[in-house]
Amino acid sequence: MQAEQPLWTPSPERIAEANLTGFARLAGQRSGLKLDGYQALHAWSVDRVEDFWNLLWDYGDVIGSKGRVGLSDGGQMPGARFFPEARLNFAENLLKSTGASDALVFWGEDKVKRRLSWDELHAQVSSLQQLFSELGVKAGDRVAAMLPNMPEAVACMLAATSLGAVWSSCSPDFGEQGVLDRFGQIEPVLFIVVDGYWYAGKSIDVAGKVETIARGLPSAKNVLIVDYLGGAEKLAAQIPNAETLETALTRFEARAVSYERLPFDHPLYILFSSGTTGIPKCIVHRAGGVLLQHIKEQR
Repeated sequence: MQAEQPLWTPSPERIAEANLTGFARLAGQRSGLKLDGYQALHAWSVDRVEDFWNLLWDYGDVIGSKGRVGLSDGGQMPGARFFPEARLNFAENLLKSTGASDALVFWGEDKVKRRLSWDELHAQVSSLQQLFSELGVKAGDRVAAMLPNMPEAVACMLAATSLGAVWSSCSPDFGEQGVLDRFGQIEPVLFIVVDGYWYAGKSIDVAGKVETIARGLPSAKNVLIVDYLGGAEKLAAQIPNAETLETALTRFEARAVSYERLPFDHPLYILFSSGTTGIPKCIVHRAGGVLLQHIKEQR
């Protein structure tokens, strides 16, 4: 039986240019240790937790103020706090790029294809931020959305988090009670929803379901309808205090996006457990932790 051979091995030049290699080199310089391999780097990251995350902040060029302390009460669980003096904004870090290159490429099955450049995404987030501010959304408020994975979902999340609001979303194929079991707990001030979606080549209208959900969220003083299937205007007319997102955005012209810098542990997302053992439980993710995890995983 032949020994297994790797399908592909990177060249020494490619290894030398890899992000992980550069990070390990910098970690070795700062620590004074010889981190000559992945296992050594991993061991250092576990043994020197504060040093690892401090370096990752710098290596990832995080926008914000880090403060002097990387970790306080590190031996406590719960109780440990990373970067307790830091101030940052999640959206500001995601919107570093500008220009005409693609920020988002969207295919809604084979029905809809769209691209947004970085400049177009900035403009959309700016208009949404102004709209949300007009509707009274502020830091700590919850914004809930029932949307597919489409550009509006990303832009609305960025606009909400730019203000320090907390984002929670679900798929439009959820049932009425499933949505209310989740969003009813977090009392959103704003509900954003689509008029329908595509599934297996078929258009799925959600108008009846949306009306019931909207009426079951009394904390949501305003409802915004995203047009995907062409039924947003009709749906908005059926729901109190609702308007289409397209109509609402005509009141604003794009300008520079402003960002509310908040503590590292400021809530960013609310996710939920599956609900198999009762009403779904809220799971809060914090802005700084999510940002650094994204940088670690994507870089």
